[in-house]
Amino acid sequence: MGSNDSDGRYLASDTRSVKVVVLGPFGVGKTTLVGAVSEIRPASTEEHMTQAGELVDDLHGLKDKETTTVALDFGRITLGPDIVLYLFGAPGQKRFSRMVDNLMIGALGGVALVDTARVTESWDAIGRLEAAGLPYVVAVNPRTGSPAYSREYLRTALDLDDATPLVVGDVRERQSAKGALVALVKHLLSRPSLEPAP
Repeated sequence: MGSNDSDGRYLASDTRSVKVVVLGPFGVGKTTLVGAVSEIRPASTEEHMTQAGELVDDLHGLKDKETTTVALDFGRITLGPDIVLYLFGAPGQKRFSRMVDNLMIGALGGVALVDTARVTESWDAIGRLEAAGLPYVVAVNPRTGSPAYSREYLRTALDLDDATPLVVGDVRERQSAKGALVALVKHLLSRPSLEPAP
């Protein structure tokens, strides 16, 4: 017997549900990635930027940014007959760091998003995933007009070990964004066990 999901279809009882967190700095494209791949209408807590927010959030390189996630983004994507990913996009501002820690509880893996215009700003997201012991992939989202870095440069700049997958693609495009999630699932399946973050 399957369990009924929100849009009336049934998920088989042998389907593995996987919680995935999507981390990265403010304005890197987390909401965009979740929205691009979700097969349900994504839940989003995007709000318009206020003058008060501009005083505490670093908008360097984000002059056209008008909205911000204030809690989380949520979406779902089915990858094959037996794996369903539940995506939790975390806010990128430092003032929400405790919320990010809470969102990581129970996750099996993560996606660290990188903006090629602000590569080193993703160190914090990568550090959080490593501190939590979560397997992750790095998804590089090239920004128009920013340098076209080689994979070797990016791996060095982000201090990635050889086992950490790095994918490059436009998270606005469904197939590209989905590619990062497929890479994560392959990475998870290559590991000896799938234990959620405590």
